[in-house]
Amino acid sequence: MAAIRHEEFQENWVGIPIHGFLSEVEKPTAAVLLVHGFGEHSGRYLEGVVPFFNQQGYTVLGFDLIGHGKSGGKRGHCAGYEQLMELLSQAFTRLKTRYPNLPVLLFGHSLGGNLALNFVLREYGQPNGLIASSPYLRLAFQPPAWKWHLGKLLGHLAPSITVPSGLDPEGISQDEQEVQAYLADPLIHDRVSPTYSFPVIEAGEWAIENAGKLNIPTLILHGSADPIIDPDGSRAFYGAASGARLEMIEGGYHELHHDLERKRYFKAMETWLKEAALSPR
Repeated sequence: MAAIRHEEFQENWVGIPIHGFLSEVEKPTAAVLLVHGFGEHSGRYLEGVVPFFNQQGYTVLGFDLIGHGKSGGKRGHCAGYEQLMELLSQAFTRLKTRYPNLPVLLFGHSLGGNLALNFVLREYGQPNGLIASSPYLRLAFQPPAWKWHLGKLLGHLAPSITVPSGLDPEGISQDEQEVQAYLADPLIHDRVSPTYSFPVIEAGEWAIENAGKLNIPTLILHGSADPIIDPDGSRAFYGAASGARLEMIEGGYHELHHDLERKRYFKAMETWLKEAALSPR
C-alpha cells in the first residue's frame, strides 16, 4: 500500500471550531467523508475503518461533530438538525474542492448514518455512493415515558440542558476489550440535549418514509443483535429504497467495525465497493 500522509486540522465551520483529520493516500482513486456516531469522535476510526479505506486507495476526511471529541460546543448539544446538515455541507464542500475529479463516498456510522442518509435525501449534496453503518433510524430500546415527556418539556424550557443518553456501552461490541476501551476514552461522553436527540429521532423516521427518493448506490450494514439501534429500522429503509443493498451481519452488535464480526463487515464493504465501481459525477 502507498504511503499515508495524516494531518489534523482545526477550522471554523458553522461558527464552531471543528477538529478533523485527512488521511491521504498517494494518487487516490476516491475520497471518503466519514461521519462518526453519537457521544464518540472521529479518532476512534483511525484504526480499522480509515486503514480499510486507505487500502482501497481512498483518501479519508473525518471530523468531530459539534459537541463531540475535540470540536467546540457544549458536550452533547447543538443548535438543531439544520446546523448538523450545514456542518456536513461544509465538510463535503471542502472534500469536493480538494479533489474535484474524484468520486466522493459518504460513510456514516449510527448518528453519522442518520446524517448521511438525510444529507442525500434532503439534497444537500450528491456523493457518488453512501455506506450507512448501523444507521440511527430507530432506537432498539424505548426510553421511559417520564424521560420522554421530560425531554420534550425541556426542549421548550431549556433546550441546551443535557441529560444522560441512556446508551449502554456493553451494547457496542461483543469484544470486551473494545467495551473497556470505550469506557476509558476521555473524549467519549453520554450527554445529550433535547435539540440533539429529538430532531435526530424524527429525522430517522423521515428518512424511512422518504427512502424511495434515494438515487445513489447505497450499502446499509447492521448487526442483527444490535441492542442500541433497531435493525428493523434498516430493514424498513432498505425495503423502500430502490438500488440499496442491506448486509445484515448475523449476531453482530452496534459497532460492527469493533465487533467480533468485523471481518464479515469489512468483507461486505470491500465486495460492495468493487461492484459499485464508483466514478466521478
